[in-house]
Amino acid sequence: MSRYTSLTDDDLREMLAAIGVDSIDELFDAIPASLRLGRRLDLPEGLSEQEVYAHLRAMAGRNVSAEDELTFLGAGMYDHYVPALIDSILSRSEFLTPYTPYQPEISQGGLQVMFEYQTAISELTGLPVSNASLYEGPSAVGAAAYLAKLANGRRDVVVSRGVHPHSRATLETLAPGYGQAVAEIRLSDGVTDLAALEARIGPDTTAVIVQQPNFLGAVEDLEPIVAAAKAVGALVVCACDPLPMALLRTPGELGIDVAVGEGQSLGNRLDFGGPSFGFFAASQEHIRRMPGRIAGETRDVDGRRGFVLTLQTREQHIRREKATSNICTAQVLNALAGVIYLSWLGKRGAVELAELMLRRADYARRTLAALPGVRALHDQPVVREFALALDAPVGAVLERCAAEGVNAGYALGREYPEFADGLLVAITEQRSRADIDRLADVLGRAVAAERSTSMAGARS
Repeated sequence: MSRYTSLTDDDLREMLAAIGVDSIDELFDAIPASLRLGRRLDLPEGLSEQEVYAHLRAMAGRNVSAEDELTFLGAGMYDHYVPALIDSILSRSEFLTPYTPYQPEISQGGLQVMFEYQTAISELTGLPVSNASLYEGPSAVGAAAYLAKLANGRRDVVVSRGVHPHSRATLETLAPGYGQAVAEIRLSDGVTDLAALEARIGPDTTAVIVQQPNFLGAVEDLEPIVAAAKAVGALVVCACDPLPMALLRTPGELGIDVAVGEGQSLGNRLDFGGPSFGFFAASQEHIRRMPGRIAGETRDVDGRRGFVLTLQTREQHIRREKATSNICTAQVLNALAGVIYLSWLGKRGAVELAELMLRRADYARRTLAALPGVRALHDQPVVREFALALDAPVGAVLERCAAEGVNAGYALGREYPEFADGLLVAITEQRSRADIDRLADVLGRAVAAERSTSMAGARS
């Protein structure tokens, strides 16, 4: 008997007899045999606690943090500086311990945090309503597609290939359950192919989904995309990168219906991939279709300012057929880090940070593209991240750079076979001009070494 399974065989027989079945297998008779696995799970034999601990230690030892190497890795998660005041405030017990604020009279602090967060996201996106956060960016994209179907009753989702691969994969996973079909639009010179988009959309299109800047770091020209979508009555969903948004026109200015995104870069560390939070903002007409929760401001019986949960669209709170979300909570602690970070930056600080990243990214792009065997993958404007093409095997080049303590970026071929020679490089305020010069030195030597190896192999 497993140490984690408290039932004895006698207990099991007694329980089965009480519900009137003879075996565990009989409990699953209603499931067709064609849907059952038909074998035991392919799992290794169990280990002792000491062996598990040693195994986990060995796995953890393979990790390298952004503080242990010079990293230019981005692709959706970014090494931004997190000021000490964020941990100082997050660590207060009233923020660390509360759960869902069902009782507003004793949850005013938590509800106010949600309200202030929503206000910040609305200002950032230029859209009037925001929810109190979601789990992360990709699921927010899937939720936005469902909102579009509820709004116009159509089924075809058209998504740019420039949208983050994780978001596109999440969309493909969720769409069948929503009765939707997903069509992908190719890229041309690093941005969404407008002609291909216009040829694909029509009266059955429920939403057009784009990303700004897109996964290749390119700033999309969203105005003609929005116009094309509106011409056929489709909603426009924009997956936004929050910090570059300080320099770009907001979704609200462009007439975009829904803005979603990954909030990790707002005061949340990398933490080996999470947790973080997703944000979701929309135009006023979609407020009752938005997933998650919305905190509102009110007055109590004595006229004092107070806060309540105004809307909750999950099935626990409203009739299931009207629910637009089954999210059981939001990433409120991570979202709190986001609103603290935005408050710390301020409007001017956000612009200055984005301008700093833009200048350093421009310097890095020009410096690296001038190396022998390296060129820019596209000519579009960028803010923080850009794509290169290498005349050498990207994986081998990355290994050579890693051996010198430099993480040179993300191999685009992992998600984009058409860019097998592509390298995605991210420049945050943590990367100085000297750091960029070191990357150029290490990357240049790595590319040269791999090109020499390839030529030697060809001659032999």
